[in-house]
Amino acid sequence: MSQDAELLRRYATEHDEGAFSDLVGRHVDLVYSAASRLVNGDAHRAQDVTQQVFAELARQAGALMRHPALAGWLYTTTRRLAWRTLRTEQRRAAREQQANTMNELLRESPADSQWERLRPLLDDAMHELAEQDRLAVLLRFFKNKSLREVGLELGLTENAARMRVERALEKLRLALARKSVGSTAAALAVALSGNAIGAAPAGFVAGLAAASLARASAQAAITPGVFKFMAATKLKVGLSALALAGAAITLVVVNQQRIDARADNDALRRQLAQLKADNDDLSRQLTREKRWRALRTPAPPLRAAATGPADDGSYTNLYDRLSARAATITADKLQDYLKANHRSAASLLAAFRVSRDPALLEEAKKNFPGDPQVAFEAAFQTGVTPEERRQWLDTFEKTAPDNALANYLSALDYFKAGQTDQAIREMAAASGKAQFQDYSMERMQSDEEAYLGAGTSIVEAKQLAGSQLLLPQLGQLKQLGLDMVDLAQSYQQSGDTPSAQTALQMAVNLGQRYAAGSPGEPEISQLVGIALESIALKNMDPSAPYGDNGQTVQDQIAQLGQERAQIHDLAQQVDALLPMMSDQDWIIYKDRWMVFGEQAAIQWIIAKYGQK
Repeated sequence: MSQDAELLRRYATEHDEGAFSDLVGRHVDLVYSAASRLVNGDAHRAQDVTQQVFAELARQAGALMRHPALAGWLYTTTRRLAWRTLRTEQRRAAREQQANTMNELLRESPADSQWERLRPLLDDAMHELAEQDRLAVLLRFFKNKSLREVGLELGLTENAARMRVERALEKLRLALARKSVGSTAAALAVALSGNAIGAAPAGFVAGLAAASLARASAQAAITPGVFKFMAATKLKVGLSALALAGAAITLVVVNQQRIDARADNDALRRQLAQLKADNDDLSRQLTREKRWRALRTPAPPLRAAATGPADDGSYTNLYDRLSARAATITADKLQDYLKANHRSAASLLAAFRVSRDPALLEEAKKNFPGDPQVAFEAAFQTGVTPEERRQWLDTFEKTAPDNALANYLSALDYFKAGQTDQAIREMAAASGKAQFQDYSMERMQSDEEAYLGAGTSIVEAKQLAGSQLLLPQLGQLKQLGLDMVDLAQSYQQSGDTPSAQTALQMAVNLGQRYAAGSPGEPEISQLVGIALESIALKNMDPSAPYGDNGQTVQDQIAQLGQERAQIHDLAQQVDALLPMMSDQDWIIYKDRWMVFGEQAAIQWIIAKYGQK
């Protein structure tokens, strides 16, 4: 048992406040430094956030005894509570009509050193890392542990720990580079080691443990009374609403939240129903008798991808359908957010997606022409010419050479232009790349920050960032998969069975990029992947072997059908439960979605609310 785990055990089981004080002493500098950065150096707010974090630690001590790394939990909790603190201050500023308060909070720091440029973006970049990578950086540069100590914490040898830290540091460098903070790995290591951790004020530390325990006890005593009140009145209100608003205002807010939740549920049901209808329609179209033009080898011509009945109501229209939603945030409401983020590429793109103001995308294209996410967004811009799209796709490939998505999108563009040979080369290049990044998680996180910067509540920002995010790549990849199936059938018609099987396998590989699902990806992406993989497999010999575990193609088709049915079943179950959720649980649900995946987050809702 680690020292942290032993101290937690002593406090949780023996109420040993001395053990809790020792825990505070071990980690207070990490928590306070992160909190200070997140609240823009405000010492009083940093202290309040630090106290909240350790109060939360006291409340959850029993559950955290077996947590693999307490430092990681503390760091993540610090960020969450710091965001909540900032949102509370923002609401207070709006109520008191003191706009200058937020301007001070979001004031840009002079960029007179690398650390000053790095400091306001560090914690967001840290949370783009996977948990194990983030923990490696925390232990090495925030907690200043030796590589041997890092290895002991992570269960690795010293050499393996060195490799883990180096890889994690490089990922952090790339994340910061995307936020327009350039650096070398060595310079970043020096900056973190010298600045990431600062000592919390001595006078504050002395009374922190006792204050945190008192705060935890007070909140534990308040909560049952609040729940009784909620049960008696049948109103779901937050603690802040109880303190700040009258009963009539609370009723309006809660009713509106329920209406909004039902509207989101209806939209989700319509979207899933449309998705199923599109799948069925595409499957029927693939079984229709086709007339093939004269073939030439090795690259026979395809039917025109942009015309014909296969395009009507198919996934190629998904982007247009989602684009029809009206924007609710205007660009002028995002100026403080853009200023606080130095009008970086990520912030300009988020502001564009939130407001749909094309001027913001134009600014991003002008100032960051070499950013892969700018190229990705520009390639799907409304009204873009084929020549401009080709230019941005080429830029995407050059700036993201390891990302298979760039090759896939380029392949579709070549198919549309009738350049089949080039399309096949791009498909082959994509199939050989392990990385596949469509930026959905990063886009949702950036959009959430933009909504917060525009004045929406945390729960609204999380909902809007997911529900309003456009996913143009899904329609494009769906069409690409169908083109590959058509290509395979053309080869088969010409008697070239090996080429046909290769084309189908490429389509299967494309579907598998989404079919398994991953944290941060919406379930609609998984459904598209399942549909695409299924369509490709249905054009193969059903008795042919599939994989290394004795499965056949038909076995895999059946398994994909079960996965699709499970997703639809979970969606139906959760529909009736979403209106029951409190604001806090909406936030937890979205956070679980980002960490564990949407399906796991839905299962959490069902487990918590399904028996009520």
